[in-house]
Amino acid sequence: MSQVLQSAAEVLSWIFRNIIFINIVLAILIVFFQRRDPQAVWTWLLVLTCLPIVGFILYIIIGQDFHKRNMFKTKEISDMVSATISQQQTAIRTHAYPDRNEEYSDLVLYNLDSSGAVLTADNQVRILDDGMEKMQCLCEELKKAEHFIHIQYYIIRDDEAFAMLEPILLEKVRDGVEVRILYDDMGCRATSSKFWKRLQDGGIRVATFFPAYLKRFQMRVNYRNHRKIVVIDNKVGFVGGFNLGREYLGLSQRFGYWQDLHLRISGSAVLDLEKRFILDWSYASKENLVAEHKYTTPDPSVQFSGTTPMQIIISGPDTKYQNIRNNYLRLINRAKGHIWIQSPYFVPDAAILSALRMAILSGVEVNVLIPCKPDHMFIYWVTYSYIGELIEIGANCYTFNDGFLHGKYVSVDGEACCVGTANMDIRSFKLNFEVNAVIYDPAVAVQIEDNFRRVRENATQITQTGYAERGTKVRAKEQLCRLLSPLM
Repeated sequence: MSQVLQSAAEVLSWIFRNIIFINIVLAILIVFFQRRDPQAVWTWLLVLTCLPIVGFILYIIIGQDFHKRNMFKTKEISDMVSATISQQQTAIRTHAYPDRNEEYSDLVLYNLDSSGAVLTADNQVRILDDGMEKMQCLCEELKKAEHFIHIQYYIIRDDEAFAMLEPILLEKVRDGVEVRILYDDMGCRATSSKFWKRLQDGGIRVATFFPAYLKRFQMRVNYRNHRKIVVIDNKVGFVGGFNLGREYLGLSQRFGYWQDLHLRISGSAVLDLEKRFILDWSYASKENLVAEHKYTTPDPSVQFSGTTPMQIIISGPDTKYQNIRNNYLRLINRAKGHIWIQSPYFVPDAAILSALRMAILSGVEVNVLIPCKPDHMFIYWVTYSYIGELIEIGANCYTFNDGFLHGKYVSVDGEACCVGTANMDIRSFKLNFEVNAVIYDPAVAVQIEDNFRRVRENATQITQTGYAERGTKVRAKEQLCRLLSPLM
């Protein structure tokens, strides 16, 4: 043991003696060998220069670049959807597509080309904006499962929320239903290993995304699987902002009521959610489900009667484009009357911020709703900084007062919306693995905008006068946090 401690001391001593050299090497790597955003490059150089030791540690933990690694792609999935993608691309380019999608045909085509997101038009959508309502709906659907249940969440806690699901899942396993649960190790770092063993002992198959080294030491702090997906027999799917924990039911004293938004989907889009789950599961568990037709092909005996067109889009460090961010951007640029944005974190990149400025100055009504209480102080002050910039040129910005706000969506002109797991921030755009539904249905878009209006009833508008009167301490926090925002 003493030899180990002596070796560790020698390594630390060497790092301290050579910290300037290490910083230079890191700077060269950042500038010349990694294709990063210039703003992030300058921020990292500033951190390494001003905080030699702390900056080095931060870079080791959150500075690694996993972008463009094809970790989740399989030839089988690509072959499976390529024919449909080709047919839809041809139909769009020759104007042989449904009339009501014509306004957004360019966005449909972009999603087909960039991420293979097939357009399906036989879907039904139910909007769930209350934690207990969402859990009750989920429990009802789980009880109907006959073949398989696939569950993926960023956060799963061993508390009142999962206690609603556990007896149902265990009973389904006894009935011969396959149950799989995929969780993110960083999001579930407070959940004990005994909990997962209990589930496995009950017959539930469990897999971990990016497991920590030595149980607690996590090198991949930034690259988290933030997706929340449930698929039941390829008939019903869930996606949105709610995780599995007591705070999402409004039972946390710290947050109070939890305002969020989730979608229950029935229709062919559920199969696209399943394909996303399969790719993540196969990577994390090394169990290849792609070749199993019961997971990857629709049941011909099931006919869906919905009329809502949508695409399931994904984004993450392994995708070529920032697909969800680009969908937000395209919707904002297309808006003619109004834009509704709800997000717990509002840290737009330069393109999104510029598009919002252009929209406001062009007479488009821009409405943004954020929490009044933070769950992460750093992000809160960055958010307040960007909100202030939009308020000054005429945006309507509100802070939700009745608990914590966690819904994530953009809706424009009562025509189309993008809803899912991605926040309006750089982390969701570039660093996390996310999934959203792009919905081209005025009936759904109007419901999303009605949700905004209802939530706004318990919110306070941030006025130009009120924002200008903020104190020096608040201004300093905003500027410091905004300066470091490219790293987050």
